[in-house]
Amino acid sequence: MIEIEEARRVLKIEAQAVLDLAEKLDNNFKLAVDKILACKGKLIVTGIGKSGLIGRKIASTFSSTGTPALFLHPAESSHGDLGVVTCDDVVLAISSSGETEELMPILNFVVRRNISLIVMTSKPTSLLGKAGLFLDISVKEEACSLGLAPTTSSTVTLALGDALAMAVLKVRGFGRDDFAEFHPAGTLGRRLFLRVRDLMHTGKALPLVRLNDDMAKVVALMTSAEVRGVAGVLDDQDQLCGCVTDGDIRRRLEKNKNPLSEVAKDIMSLSPKTIDAAEMAEKALFIMEQFQIQNLFVTDKTSKSPMLPVGLIHLQDLLRAKLK
Repeated sequence: MIEIEEARRVLKIEAQAVLDLAEKLDNNFKLAVDKILACKGKLIVTGIGKSGLIGRKIASTFSSTGTPALFLHPAESSHGDLGVVTCDDVVLAISSSGETEELMPILNFVVRRNISLIVMTSKPTSLLGKAGLFLDISVKEEACSLGLAPTTSSTVTLALGDALAMAVLKVRGFGRDDFAEFHPAGTLGRRLFLRVRDLMHTGKALPLVRLNDDMAKVVALMTSAEVRGVAGVLDDQDQLCGCVTDGDIRRRLEKNKNPLSEVAKDIMSLSPKTIDAAEMAEKALFIMEQFQIQNLFVTDKTSKSPMLPVGLIHLQDLLRAKLK
């Protein structure tokens, strides 16, 4: 099949080019990371054509990982948008040839004002290559069978941009909580931002009984509670020592035809799974899936009674929050 063979050829060429890029990294890459970390302003990314499209993605990646960045279109820059560039900024210019005419006004502006410049180009002796800190994006061949369309070169440029952004992220110490601040919307933001305390049922919605409460009372609570089908059992010290579920009652029916004549401690399951209120909601989902349960009683390890339930979270709460 010619289509599959062509696809494999393209992927192998581009994959090898990225591996070759890794071997070409030198001290200039470290200096580029240092420039971005020391930047008091913004990272301005610019380029045109395929380089511009890749540049937009690189700027977006930096912005979402703790480095203020924006993309500046070369054509728009010549009509007033150069005003966005300040002496506190770092400019990242992308051009495979290093001689892209549309970039020259930006290049002249940056050089005149002594603004830090990082360049991604395949030709270190080009105008662009000699103007700033050179990062090599040269490739042995384009994956295009005609040798014309930017394919391997654009892949390598994108990969180098990702490597630069991730190196800055690593050195900066940018973590999951920081990432959540920049991604509050969507599934990603919910997974990183929502905690158990944000979703749990509390107060009167928390179904709790005592060890010696009769099962008629327990079943009535399990049926009328906001979260049905479960009740937590407290001992004399108000600590969670067990729970009663619909499944516990069904299993008891196999041994006792009248389980309602018993009390909570006769039917409850011991040592129910719990989770701290400060934990990520995603962890609650993981525990429920791992143990194939639908409820977790919530505790607060910072309180004087660390096993006193402060809430209850149900699988449906996590599904409504679109964590899955």
